[in-house]
Amino acid sequence: MSIEEQIQEYIACQPAPKRSDLQFLHDLILKLSSGTKLWFTDGMSEEGKVVANPSIGFGQCTIKYADGTMREFYRIGLSANKTGISVYVLGLEDKTYLSRTFGNAIGKARVTGYCIKFKTLTDIDVDVLQEAIRYGFVAG
Repeated sequence: MSIEEQIQEYIACQPAPKRSDLQFLHDLILKLSSGTKLWFTDGMSEEGKVVANPSIGFGQCTIKYADGTMREFYRIGLSANKTGISVYVLGLEDKTYLSRTFGNAIGKARVTGYCIKFKTLTDIDVDVLQEAIRYGFVAG
């Protein structure tokens, strides 16, 4: 199954309204990413254990871990979770930038150093989220 097919299957399996919110965000991020690498991770470790929620990724960056190891990963991620949706902005040097810049303006969302988490699109200002995503693509 291609990455695009895996993504569409993942989105289709989500309950409404999360399904339509994910599809909207997927389409929006595809427009903003303009042909960058597309990813899908199923959230399973090499041993077959669940270690994260499945996620859709866009773009590419190098992640450096505390032990000094590095690996290629997506720059912007999109994932459904039990309570809503998470948008990940990875590879930022300044871990306070997202919350300082977008936290007060985005609406009902929890903004950390690399994640913007919200229940539904109606809870947030989508233009502010779009600005954060755009920043993520150019900041790395």
